[in-house]
Amino acid sequence: MSAAAADRARYDRATAHLEAPVAIVDLGAFDDNARDLVTRAGGKPIRVASKSVRCRALLERVLAQDGFAGIMSFTLPESLWLAREGFDDVLLAYPSTDRDGFATLTSDPKPAEAVTVMVDDLAQLDLIDSVRAGTEEVRVCLELDTSLRMLGGRVRVGALRSPLREPEQLAELARAIDRRPGFRLVGLMAYEGHVAGVGDSVPGNPLRSRAVRLMQSVARRELAARRAAVVRAVRAVADLEFVNGGGTGSVQHTAAEDAVTEIAAGSGLYQPRLFDHYTSFHGRPAALFAQPVVRRPGVGVVTVLGGGYPASGAPGRDRLPVPYLPEGLVYDSMEGPGEVQTPLLGTAADDLLIGDKVWFRHAKAGELCERFDTLRLIEGDRVVADAPTYRGEGRTFL
Repeated sequence: MSAAAADRARYDRATAHLEAPVAIVDLGAFDDNARDLVTRAGGKPIRVASKSVRCRALLERVLAQDGFAGIMSFTLPESLWLAREGFDDVLLAYPSTDRDGFATLTSDPKPAEAVTVMVDDLAQLDLIDSVRAGTEEVRVCLELDTSLRMLGGRVRVGALRSPLREPEQLAELARAIDRRPGFRLVGLMAYEGHVAGVGDSVPGNPLRSRAVRLMQSVARRELAARRAAVVRAVRAVADLEFVNGGGTGSVQHTAAEDAVTEIAAGSGLYQPRLFDHYTSFHGRPAALFAQPVVRRPGVGVVTVLGGGYPASGAPGRDRLPVPYLPEGLVYDSMEGPGEVQTPLLGTAADDLLIGDKVWFRHAKAGELCERFDTLRLIEGDRVVADAPTYRGEGRTFL
């Protein structure tokens, strides 16, 4: 029996008493992926990206392991909730305009001590000051634009995030924060998504793969030099507690930079399908969902209930979940994954009966948790716990 067939048998046995749709996390694979991230980080702590996990129990599990420290959150309400739940080091990775949230942050010492907010513009500080409800000092982190610019800036590779790019720009904002009562600059973040989030081994396209590897090699060298200069400039103004960088796909490269003190990662814990195509690491799929077979339209075809769970980002086939187990099933090109039914083609379909489960992998990590209230945590061939997702706890943070 192949490893994939053995996994399918385990998952089917573990969830035999559960109706599909059902979502699981294989704790063995989850822990293996965590250990791989720690190894690649080379001794630097990993801050867990909560948007890629979206399950409090699993955040607690990974933070209990050596090599992990702190959370990178995605909204201010989530950050405040995590602080109330006992997480004492929460970096909000995106600027916020949540006025009620800032009123709470400036009036409650517990979240004020635990939460660091992201800024890249003086206007964001003005907004916070306009809603202050107390005298608590706000911990602040600056974000550096990591994009690669070539041909005099006419070509840009990387996400449109911070407007702060050059050392003097960040130092100038750092000085403004230093002069401003009620704020303390404690960190700097730089997320190189064009390196950390883009696979360099494109299936069936060796030329594109070589082009991606070349781009990433150039981008890593350019960013390492610029990030080091930025950190020197900002440290001349403020005593930074941390410099955060990286992501699942660039952990070992970012960790090699002396200027970086910690690494961000999260998707690698679940190993969604978008992270399958890297030459530098190979994770184990840990988060899956199953849909039940409800029809057998003909030879080599079954239909499962729903499953049309596209991921965010530019629309494309890479944003779709994929049938994973049993191996060999593919979508009907005329239908794809549907809202209420999904035909699947392949010889494996002939061995599936009405009521059997087909296991899928989501394209992105934590977004699967927006579809399910509960993750069934599996060890071996048993469900050992039911863990509510953020959605299952009644928390909608987007």
